[in-house]
Amino acid sequence: MSQQRRLGKKITFIVGGILAFAYVFPFFLVFVNALKLKPDILANPLSIPTSITWDNFNQALTKMNFFRSLTNSIIITVLSVSLLVVFSSMLAYYLSRTKTNLSKYIFLILVASMIVPFQALMIPFMARFAQFVSWNNRGALIFFYIGFGVALSTFLYHGFISNIPTEIDEAASIDGASDMVAFWKIIFPMMRPITATVSIINALWIWNDFLLPRLVLTNETQTLPLSTYLFYGQYSIEYGQAMAGLLLAVIPIIIFYLALQRQFIAGISAGAVK
Repeated sequence: MSQQRRLGKKITFIVGGILAFAYVFPFFLVFVNALKLKPDILANPLSIPTSITWDNFNQALTKMNFFRSLTNSIIITVLSVSLLVVFSSMLAYYLSRTKTNLSKYIFLILVASMIVPFQALMIPFMARFAQFVSWNNRGALIFFYIGFGVALSTFLYHGFISNIPTEIDEAASIDGASDMVAFWKIIFPMMRPITATVSIINALWIWNDFLLPRLVLTNETQTLPLSTYLFYGQYSIEYGQAMAGLLLAVIPIIIFYLALQRQFIAGISAGAVK
């Protein structure tokens, strides 16, 4: 039995090592090529740089108008995620605590909407909303993110809230607390792990999204993913600068994930399964 356990641990270690390499290797290539000159990248993108240059980062900061794009990405991501957390948690609480056929149908509709990709709705969606919304508007983009993200966020919150005993709500009601007070003062603080999970999932999606900002925003309000597209010209590509720009774009969201990593794992295990 002990030999089987040791063999199982070895297999797990090997498989884990292979998966870790598969995940880390693309980031390693991006970092290595960001330190190379363009001729060296074209000669062998897999080689270690013989001479390191930081000029790609300087050029990327200038061409991307990095700090303006960073500010736009932060504003859009923070507002979108915050509003998603507020609306989705309240909706999930209502659907979980209201045992009616209407609440069940609403929840099923939300779950069913998650299987429809945005690409399938993109053309009619943009054609319809063009009549009511002025483009190049960060507020419009935030509104769209809330609409597309509320289904998954509500689903995760719903699974977590369903595991919270209703006796807590009843005790708060006996003490004279309204439903709103009970939710924000008692229930919502208990949902910190799933809130971290919802925040990270939506932040990763919104921060890295390219298609929807491409349709809505222009150069003055562009986000970091849009600014990295500037390195890809019609006749030439600045590979080194593009790699440096990609690194600059992903560093903030990686820091955000690492800060909430423990809560993210706890929320996934507790909220995704009822």
